[in-house]
Amino acid sequence: MTTNWNCIEPKLSQNVLNTLEELRFHFMTPVQATCIPLLLKNKDVAAEAVTGSGKTLAFVIPLLEIMQKRIDKWKPHEVGGIIISPTRELAIQTSEVLDSFLSNFDPPYIKMMAVGGNSVIEDIKKFKQYGANIIIATPGRLEDLFSKKGNINLAGAVKSLEFLVLDEADRLLDLGFEKTLNTIFQYLPRQRRTGLFSATQTQELEMLVRAGLRNPVMIAVKEKSYQSSSNIEKVVSTPSTLSNYFTILESNKKLPTLIYFLQSIGNANKFMLFLSTCACVEYFSVILQPFIQKFKIFSIHGKMKDKRYKIFDLFRAADSGLLICTDVMARGVDIPYVNWVIQYDPPSSAAAFVHRCGRTARIGNFGSALLMLMPNEETYVEFIHRNQNVSLDKFKNIKIPNSAQCKKIFNNIKGQQTKDRAVFDKANRAFVSYIQAYIKHECNLILRVKDLNFGLLGTGFGLLRMPRMPELKGKEFPDFEETIFSINDIRYKNKQQEAVRLEKLLIYNKTGKWPQKGSDKQTKKTKQTIPWSQNKEQKLQRQEKRRLRKEYTLKKQKEGKVRNKRKRNKLSEEDMEELAKDVALLKQLKKKKISEQEFNSEFGIEDNE
Repeated sequence: MTTNWNCIEPKLSQNVLNTLEELRFHFMTPVQATCIPLLLKNKDVAAEAVTGSGKTLAFVIPLLEIMQKRIDKWKPHEVGGIIISPTRELAIQTSEVLDSFLSNFDPPYIKMMAVGGNSVIEDIKKFKQYGANIIIATPGRLEDLFSKKGNINLAGAVKSLEFLVLDEADRLLDLGFEKTLNTIFQYLPRQRRTGLFSATQTQELEMLVRAGLRNPVMIAVKEKSYQSSSNIEKVVSTPSTLSNYFTILESNKKLPTLIYFLQSIGNANKFMLFLSTCACVEYFSVILQPFIQKFKIFSIHGKMKDKRYKIFDLFRAADSGLLICTDVMARGVDIPYVNWVIQYDPPSSAAAFVHRCGRTARIGNFGSALLMLMPNEETYVEFIHRNQNVSLDKFKNIKIPNSAQCKKIFNNIKGQQTKDRAVFDKANRAFVSYIQAYIKHECNLILRVKDLNFGLLGTGFGLLRMPRMPELKGKEFPDFEETIFSINDIRYKNKQQEAVRLEKLLIYNKTGKWPQKGSDKQTKKTKQTIPWSQNKEQKLQRQEKRRLRKEYTLKKQKEGKVRNKRKRNKLSEEDMEELAKDVALLKQLKKKKISEQEFNSEFGIEDNE
């Protein structure tokens, strides 16, 4: 297979070749060499390739070449290409790659991004004002533009669509966009080329291929390795330029070892540290600061929403640094020159392991990944080998601190908690969330909660005391190094938080009970609670009113004053006045201004007693 851009048939245009030269992409990756010629020959393609294999160029180049072939000039409100990305971050990256090529086009095609972060109304205004020849969008926002319309007639604009791209299609399905994608397909012309790109192939993905592609060419570009003894070829799920390591550590040694490892690596490196929960990310991003001062620490998790996009851009632009994150950053993002991916906890699924590792060693670059396991998790190494065809080597170049060095680190972490109650709160939330995530782990047959040493784990989190939670009820922790302290003496550095705490502490000293969050609302709700006997009485009253209304209606019908089926808009003024009088009588009865006998008399209801 040729890897030279000039050897592609049909030939690439000069402006595309110039951009590739500027970007220093001198040779094609296997997925590019396989997909680009097929797409240029008007074939639909469904490609599976390992993460970091250069899939973006595999669809950006055909898109631009196909659009250039059209004889008629593209009008501003004619859409020739749509790229659907699962996340805003991935859409931004694709947009940046596309911009590099469009700068060599004269005039350039009009590009529009339609993703979260700005309102649909803003996107509608942008399309009305400038139009779009290429749209890069997330599924939900694109569906909004089609369905809400807003006088932009996007369905009409895509009648000239030449090329549709479904990027990270497996993740599009993982995020629950199958129905949305099928809705979008209904707006698009059938006479189009479609490229579907993913890191894995699933049964759900095959259904999407049948729905969105016509007679597609199925491509699976895999990395290959060879067993030296038998020369047997094996297919692996990670890039060949990636070195995959693991290390086994007691839970009270993991954090100190991580700190020593980060301190030992040069400050010109980029690291990504994956943790299992958002609370763990928040805690570690605080406590690691005093130990890692030679480069900046960034943190991202799923609950950060819009803020995480700014942090992501800052880390991408940085020459070095440590990004602490959850699996929200495990796939669909391209961060240049990440040297190390460190998995502090086993990921939630086997597939997530591969995606995490794929943040390094991208597009032919070299990178390393380290998985930190506890003794009870050692079987996870064999599980990953069998499940994902990924072999892990034991990492030997790592220094494990001795007991005195570990104690010094944990004393520092505990000191951070006693100086600021916010850090103390983060520590407890992180530990609780870690245990809860462990219980829900996909691999809970080999990663079992009952095998955890909670005492060592609590020490490894640097806890001042073991938190109260159902999983720890009735248990003893002989291995936990408890710190003697008064919890009420730990203050918040934040003045507002401290003022609230002192107010609650005052209530506690008076009542002996700590006021819970939302206690005011609960008190208010309790005051409004109606006793069962009173509730029953009100129910009987409602039944009685319904009976009276029914008798009244029957009486009026006998007198010929009310028809069985009377339309609201045909009530006469006389009827309205009579109805108003009846309503007034009901209100007087309710307020006990008249007796029930007087009410019956007015309504002409006979007393049966």
